[in-house]
Amino acid sequence: MQSFSIEQGSHSILVRCRRDGRFKVKEPRTERRCTVDHYVRRRVHDLPVSGRPCNIEVELAQTRDKDGRRLIEATEYVAKGARYTIRFCQFISGLCRYMSIHAVSQHLGIRWETIKNIDKEYLHSTLPGLEPAKLNNLIHIGVDEVARAKGHDYMTVVYDLVSGHLIWVEHGRKAAVLISFFEQLSTATKDGIKAVSMDMGQPYQSAVRKMLPNADIVFDRFHVMQNYGLLIKKERSKAFRNGSHEEKKMLKGTLFLLLKNAHKLDEGQSDRLGDLLESNKTLCIVYMLKEQLQAIWDEACYKSMVMALEAWCGLARSTRILSLCNYADALLDRKVGICNYAKYRLTNARVEAGNVSIGLLRRRARGIRDIEYFKLKIRQTSVPDNHSTFYPNIKLM
Repeated sequence: MQSFSIEQGSHSILVRCRRDGRFKVKEPRTERRCTVDHYVRRRVHDLPVSGRPCNIEVELAQTRDKDGRRLIEATEYVAKGARYTIRFCQFISGLCRYMSIHAVSQHLGIRWETIKNIDKEYLHSTLPGLEPAKLNNLIHIGVDEVARAKGHDYMTVVYDLVSGHLIWVEHGRKAAVLISFFEQLSTATKDGIKAVSMDMGQPYQSAVRKMLPNADIVFDRFHVMQNYGLLIKKERSKAFRNGSHEEKKMLKGTLFLLLKNAHKLDEGQSDRLGDLLESNKTLCIVYMLKEQLQAIWDEACYKSMVMALEAWCGLARSTRILSLCNYADALLDRKVGICNYAKYRLTNARVEAGNVSIGLLRRRARGIRDIEYFKLKIRQTSVPDNHSTFYPNIKLM
């Protein structure tokens, strides 16, 4: 270090450094010793010191190669042409994992675009690559869609359900998007996939049937019950519209009681639910069938699960409630995929957990402008944070 000072106006710390003459100058491309044309001084931003911004002014040797081109010697603490040290970029990326870009920009006094570009470049250089061609030993995979913005376009994510790792993410949710993933897999890897867990959307089904004809499709239990929850909500809304003043008063604030599992209700909630079901026959039927539908996934084998599902659909049809009849018909059309659960015991729980993290990321960002950056942030959510942002040499518990 040559000198240390605090700059007027910005109150930032300036550290001036002189090049250490004990180390010989090397040509940056070949790393061979070479002669110095002249020395240049370069100012870069480093980690804050004692709450103040810190700039380091370093002395670098400029060399000439055999063709007469001027080259600046390479350094291990700052990338070529960068204005920020590598450790400062690592610090910024660590903050961006848990804070919005706007918040990091405000705290560090750096432009929003600069923070985003630093984080994007650091993630691109450090995250493990998603290379489907190199994947092997895939047995069970999970596929789902995640919104890039509510009501707008979507991303397709693919997880290895055995290891729980994210193995692919791409923009779009059409069949062609998932087909492009399968096309990158080796023949041996595709042949080794036994089951694919997904929701009941048609595009992913057609992609799997086309590219993995020997793999079984398993419809995720969560999505089946989620659709039934929409049915309950619809029937409750209908009862509220057609009900008397007293019935509306009883129905108000009861949706969570109808959706919540019976064993999770406390005594007061159970009593209120009992009064509601006693007063409304349709809601009573819909609720009782919900409890019976959930029990189907407890069946021991594929055959018994098919029989239980067919029996439930017959019971639902016998009620002559239109929404239940339509729902039962939809389940029968997808009977094989639903009952394949008994063969593999697969759910998309790992995928949904990843989608929750992606949702938090999307809300924190308050809008995604750069799709490639969003893909990198999605990949980051699947990689555990093992080291402290503030103390990189310390492992997190």
